[in-house]
Amino acid sequence: MGERNVGVAMDFSACSKAALRWASTNLARRGDRLVLLHVNTSYQIEHGVVHLWEQGGSPLIPLYEFSDPLIAKRYGVSPDNETLNILAQVANQRQVEVVAKVYWGDPMKKICEGIEKIPLHCLVVGSRGLSKVKRALLGSVSNYVVNHATCPVTVVKESAF
Repeated sequence: MGERNVGVAMDFSACSKAALRWASTNLARRGDRLVLLHVNTSYQIEHGVVHLWEQGGSPLIPLYEFSDPLIAKRYGVSPDNETLNILAQVANQRQVEVVAKVYWGDPMKKICEGIEKIPLHCLVVGSRGLSKVKRALLGSVSNYVVNHATCPVTVVKESAF
């Protein structure tokens, strides 16, 4: 009957939105908590917020706060309307608690850190479908997470949903 922490790695790209749609439709169920994991790779330290949570990430941010542009800006996040609509829909229709957790640093390592510290029961990540050469040169967050995560990981390609 739910009560799982279902994670979705979110950078607001098309592939991460596909992962969010897939998790919302196929995985989230009543009583679950859907946790959006967002990692800021570059940030300006203009607010004390980053200093407070740079090491362990932000507190869990409820959807109503995450949807507020002023509050989201404090965390260095700019969620778009499409993402917010998907989150509101899953919260209302599936009766899922939606929260966000923001980290600062290397997405590969911070996502794996979030899996353990929240803790997550499963994680959904998007994949841009890089070729083997590009993946070798640029690295792949999804590939790293699949190989280092301590929970099941589902990789969703942008074109899959």
